[in-house]
Amino acid sequence: MYLYRHILTRMRQGNSDREIARSKTMGRKKIAQVRELASARGWLAPDTALPDDAILASALVRKEPLPSTCISTLEPWRAQIGNWYAAGIQGTTIHATLVRNHGYTGSYLAVYRFLHQLVVDEVADVPLRLEFKPGEAVQVDFGAGPPITDVHTGEIFKTWFFVMTLAWSRHQYAEFVRDQTVGTWLGCHRRAFEWFGGVVERVTIDNAKCAITRACVYEPEVQRSYGECAEGYDFRIDPCPPRDPQKKGIVESGVKYIKGSFLPLREFRDLADANRQLHEWVMGQAGNRIHGTTRVAPLKRFVDVERSSLKPLPDVPPQLATWLKVKVHRDTHVQFEHNYYSVPFRLVGQALWLKASDAVVTMYLEHEPVATHVRLKHRGERKTVPDHMPPEAQAWLLKDTKWCMAEAERVGPACAAMIRAMFGDKVLIRMRAVQGVLGVQKKYGAVRLEAACSRANHYGTPGLNVVRRILEKGLDQQDLLAAFDALASTYTEGGRFYRATNTILQ
Repeated sequence: MYLYRHILTRMRQGNSDREIARSKTMGRKKIAQVRELASARGWLAPDTALPDDAILASALVRKEPLPSTCISTLEPWRAQIGNWYAAGIQGTTIHATLVRNHGYTGSYLAVYRFLHQLVVDEVADVPLRLEFKPGEAVQVDFGAGPPITDVHTGEIFKTWFFVMTLAWSRHQYAEFVRDQTVGTWLGCHRRAFEWFGGVVERVTIDNAKCAITRACVYEPEVQRSYGECAEGYDFRIDPCPPRDPQKKGIVESGVKYIKGSFLPLREFRDLADANRQLHEWVMGQAGNRIHGTTRVAPLKRFVDVERSSLKPLPDVPPQLATWLKVKVHRDTHVQFEHNYYSVPFRLVGQALWLKASDAVVTMYLEHEPVATHVRLKHRGERKTVPDHMPPEAQAWLLKDTKWCMAEAERVGPACAAMIRAMFGDKVLIRMRAVQGVLGVQKKYGAVRLEAACSRANHYGTPGLNVVRRILEKGLDQQDLLAAFDALASTYTEGGRFYRATNTILQ
């Protein structure tokens, strides 16, 4: 309308069509048409005002052609073609499928035009740009880091970097880590809040397993450990909908910035050196750059405004513990991070909650603690409490070599000699047999066991089976009766100290 109004003004000033066309604003043919229309409507009279833009548009602007009334030959398959297009199937494949399966005889151009019309008919997806107040929110994400070779040990290990970005100032905390476990996730949050010197109202996260156990648009399930961390630091968790990372675009940009600006052309001696360089970069280049969105240095916005808007850290840092569902194995142990911890044997086969802090591992049946252990630091270790074992296992553990020898000496010298001989076997460890020999006194008593051991030792056949047969057949009792008979005969023949008179006088 500005162009038409300019041309009409020059016409009212007396400029010819040639003079107006010389300015390259419009062709002479079009200028002649405008002059003819303006003259007919009286717009060229100097003493009259020019009409407003709406009247000029209705008279001069070309009307849009009416939509075509022809029906596409692809209309019968509109729904199917729409589904294929939404699934990402390309047009040539759709045309070939229609020809092959439906006998379609039209050209590919018909399919192309039809798909173009589908795009025009789609409702545009208009994003909503979120605005945040100082101290209101942070966004958190992991990014893939470089493999690092430890110059001290020669170990090559994979890394990730944790990023927490304040949504208002864009100031961030970043840290290289070796895994994405729950313990690492919680520890990074603690160090990030200490880095900022305060806590925000809410934390926007992705659906990582260390934070969300069940991703859902409406009812996500938060990892129990992360839920306790949120309660301890007094922030709320705001997980993004599944497959929608744009909801945390601020930290996504921060991850890309680290990958593009910090990681290239750097070398790291070890993980500590990588984190030292990263923190210096965050406080230097990244913190003092002019941010592309806010047009202010993130560190300046943080120091001037946002730092004072954060909630203070708790006086006593909350305990960060990892919660995990575990099952009790047949050996009465549960497994956590490649280590094993015992629980009472009555819980074999049941599912328990395991809570692991930096120093202690505790198992719970529902809300009742059933076992507590000092946390093991090296992989493959086992922590067993003897009272957690079944009675048979406890007896086995208690009846060691020292106990067996003491018990045998209590029974008698013959029993002790047999046990000593059995322990001296050069081929077999005969602990079970020794415990079996000592166990038969529950049925036969210590006196008969001592007699059976004496008989077995006399014939040079010490062993559990021999002792059992002697006791079962009563052979130990025959030896005792013979001894009593010999002793009794000494008294019946005159007494033990009886001597004939002639022998005394001689």
